[in-house]
Amino acid sequence: MSVSLADLRGRNPQIFANGCPTRTVLDHVMGKWGVLVLLALSDGTQRWGVLRRNVAGISEKMLASTLKTLETDGLVARTAYPEVPPRVEYSLTDRGRDLMTRVVPLMEWVADNADDIVAGKG
Repeated sequence: MSVSLADLRGRNPQIFANGCPTRTVLDHVMGKWGVLVLLALSDGTQRWGVLRRNVAGISEKMLASTLKTLETDGLVARTAYPEVPPRVEYSLTDRGRDLMTRVVPLMEWVADNADDIVAGKG
């Protein structure tokens, strides 16, 4: 299924307008940390420490902020268990899984082409 830019504009004429909700969602989802956290969670439910190791280089503050944003957006679910010590797990919601069916092919393309692109090979 291929959708053209004209199709998108037909559904949402303001798609490129300043303040359009699509810009907010793109920022949350496709920003450096958002996409990496979502990709890590596409492998399944993870606890904080595992997630932080899987998203190498992310600070605790940025991971907390990114998870909170993605949870507010309805893409990530946070489950806290009343145990000692406390256990918190993060997973993709149905919407998050749906999103990742579309993002993973893009990331596959990026992974396949990144070395050549960074090396300046056309």
